[in-house]
Amino acid sequence: MHRDALLRCLLAGISAQDQSVAEAIESGSNSFDIVSWTYDFYGEHRDFALDAPSVDALLAQGKITPRDIREATTPMRRLARWMFTLADRLPVLIPHIATERVRLHLRDLRRYTQNRNELAEHTREILKSRLREARDAQRPILLIAHSMGSVIAYESLWQMSRANREPMTIDLLLTMGSPLGQSYIQKQLKGVDAIGLVRYPANIRRWINLAAVGDLTSIDPVLGRDYGEMVRSGLVECIDDRTIYNWFRLDGVLNPHAEYGYLVNPETAKIVIDWWRSVSPGPGSGE
Repeated sequence: MHRDALLRCLLAGISAQDQSVAEAIESGSNSFDIVSWTYDFYGEHRDFALDAPSVDALLAQGKITPRDIREATTPMRRLARWMFTLADRLPVLIPHIATERVRLHLRDLRRYTQNRNELAEHTREILKSRLREARDAQRPILLIAHSMGSVIAYESLWQMSRANREPMTIDLLLTMGSPLGQSYIQKQLKGVDAIGLVRYPANIRRWINLAAVGDLTSIDPVLGRDYGEMVRSGLVECIDDRTIYNWFRLDGVLNPHAEYGYLVNPETAKIVIDWWRSVSPGPGSGE
């Protein structure tokens, strides 16, 4: 159900700009795959029924409204971003300012970074196995990674290119609502203690990062500052940071971090369409 909802959101955004590409993606059996890490963490899938009405409302709305923009940029949200940025540098402040959603995010981060019972490694291995399958089938790869998924993707790619020295290249890494700009995350990343360029993965051709206004997970939305050495050294052609608006509402409350809102966004659609057409001889023949 979750995969179908994600694909539905992505196709809704794409079909508004290029119906032929949307149809090609929908009809291709290998065109869209999902690797979910939450089941490994919690032993159960989130009940999609909780999200279904909000996804329907998101798609019915179809575009950002002045109300969404106002709520994404309220003084309280700007203050919260400033406080979370400060807390990222001074973690002792976190217990005093964290909301329930932030506490959940931090709990996920701790579970992942502690890697108890090889939990994080198992999650990375699932993604790596899917990437190998695509590579062996000689399919071009656009890897979309949202939130914690961007950390899992980054570390999986680092392991494949640096630890395992596996020959493969991701055409495009598209991160959304990523915490990779957080100091706490950067200190935990695979390769952080390596010397020189070995600190970074070497199998990404291009990297685009989307950060929604008001998204408190991507408190540092400009990854090009933190990973710019990858561009300067030629490890990646570009790191393109872009700001968008996310109008997803859960039970009527704006949630700029939600994956559904990132996927339906016109900017996401344009990125996917441009990539699809760059790797496909015709709109119906790519995967």
